[in-house]
Amino acid sequence: MSDGEIILSSYKNVPVVTAFIDNKMEFLAFERKSDLQNIYLGKVDHIVKNLNAAFIKYDKDEIGYLPLGKIVPACVCNKNYTQGNTIKNGDEVIVQVEAEAIKLKKAKLTTSLSISGKYSVVTLGRKGVGASVKLNDDIRHFLIESIRDEFNRLSDSYSDKLYGDSIGVIIRTNASSIPKEAIVSELLLDIESCINKLIKILDEGRMRTIYSLLHSSETQTLDKAKAFLNSRDIHDPKVIEDSGIHGIISRIDSLRQNKIWLKSGAFLIIEQLESFNAIDVNTGKAIKGKDDITEKVNFEAADEIMRQVRLRNLTGMILIDFINMSDDKNEKLIAHMKNLCRKDPVHTNFIDITGLGIMELTRNKNDKSLKEILSEVEKVVDSLNS
Repeated sequence: MSDGEIILSSYKNVPVVTAFIDNKMEFLAFERKSDLQNIYLGKVDHIVKNLNAAFIKYDKDEIGYLPLGKIVPACVCNKNYTQGNTIKNGDEVIVQVEAEAIKLKKAKLTTSLSISGKYSVVTLGRKGVGASVKLNDDIRHFLIESIRDEFNRLSDSYSDKLYGDSIGVIIRTNASSIPKEAIVSELLLDIESCINKLIKILDEGRMRTIYSLLHSSETQTLDKAKAFLNSRDIHDPKVIEDSGIHGIISRIDSLRQNKIWLKSGAFLIIEQLESFNAIDVNTGKAIKGKDDITEKVNFEAADEIMRQVRLRNLTGMILIDFINMSDDKNEKLIAHMKNLCRKDPVHTNFIDITGLGIMELTRNKNDKSLKEILSEVEKVVDSLNS
């Protein structure tokens, strides 16, 4: 079994949590103020019809955009709203921050409010039961079928308290650790707790003043690190204060570089561009002519690419130029990459191999990239020193 530990450190006086597996950094997160997944009572500031979006003022001077096509009626607080109605300036709407503001782009908001429990995520305005794609297919099917009927009954019983709207649930990977005999009771208890939090949010939204914070994301960075290690079958890891021996600062600084050497002597070039991320695999100093060197380099590169993507938090379109391989070996590499994508804490999809032989992935936007976070950190440091 692999050894894992969590290191509590700092980078330019900003708290940082890292997780190591077999002395290799596999998880990195900065402790910082974030609105992500927070839920607010906002007010429609203005409508932009050609974007089909409402711009919502949700927290003092913060404004985000809300797509108009999927507004959940229960989240409109100042009037009786049904699908097909029109949102107008001044309307009060409960919104959740789905993606943070980046540069000139406003925060993206949603009314499909999601509440996470230990074993489940309940979402307003959805229907049905699903499970994390990171779970084995047999386990996913078993968990879904175990609670489907009971969840539907539970959902119906809460409809009035949810102002007539539906709810859906996604079973989290943690649920696979529940003993079989307790799966139904433990999952339903967790789901019901999430539903009650949703009800409280909807009720408070009708009583509180605009710009009120109705729900704060409770997931702490340390908890995320533990969850990551848990997904790698590492439980109860050691949590230690940084003593300097792990070289956290130099490891973070190395993630700014676009050239990454591999043990084989090959190297990667990573370019983080505005509209996509490009990654090139090069043989470098790897011994050319050696049997299967191309396949070995590509598999080594695939593992390091997904590690770098995770640590740098690269999102959106990711294009990877592996070293040319024959079709049969391509299939092996594709299967390997699909498996790595399933293990990523952020939803990541293998899309295709383009006509030019470029592998295309997409990765959901869950937070700012490391590049953006480090830029913010440096601005704060500069302001303090000026």
